[in-house]
Amino acid sequence: MGSKNKLKRFKENDTFSNVIQPTREEITENKFPYKGKWNSNFFKNDAPIILELGCGKGEYTVALAKKFPNKNFIGIDIKGARFWRGAKTAVEDEMKNVAFIRSQIELIEGMFAENEVSEIWITFPDPQIKYKRTKHRMTNESFLASYKKVLKNEGTVHLKTDSEFMHGYTLGLLHGAGHEVLYANHDVYKNEGSPADVTEIQTFYESQYLEVNKPITYIHFKIK
Repeated sequence: MGSKNKLKRFKENDTFSNVIQPTREEITENKFPYKGKWNSNFFKNDAPIILELGCGKGEYTVALAKKFPNKNFIGIDIKGARFWRGAKTAVEDEMKNVAFIRSQIELIEGMFAENEVSEIWITFPDPQIKYKRTKHRMTNESFLASYKKVLKNEGTVHLKTDSEFMHGYTLGLLHGAGHEVLYANHDVYKNEGSPADVTEIQTFYESQYLEVNKPITYIHFKIK
């Protein structure tokens, strides 16, 4: 993507009412205005809040929001030029249950209060295969601890990935730490009984993976 195109998207994001771009200081110094007040101050309803972490173009966020109009969806990614597409689609389609935050995932506790989130989706994250990158894996112990704080007691996490490494690493960590694996599948498009939310919604890159018969894995779990 050219720099002019990026600048154009950044400027357009500034005009979208569904895009929030806080500074790091706002979040870390407890000055983020929506923390604990997403339902009352942003969505103006009492519907469940579902997050997509590392949302990329926002395809999953928007598709889930269309499928479940009685729930609120928030995509989070540090790259605003990517989720511009999802934000623009939501604006054009007058979707009131969609928002995007431009921020780092590790700051999630500064954006949401305890027990404020009902579900978390992690779709096709970078597996960070090198050992020294373990701290950046989005299902490591540190991230899971943060997710648990913002999730409701019965809240769950979905991991959808094309990485067998990420799938195996996460399953091993979940079992080892005593978390509850509700569903796990090494190839959701080849096995019967896969959840509809997982197979009916596809990202652009996911459709490319499927064209070359690359398995898509999925885990649904609860953090204890």
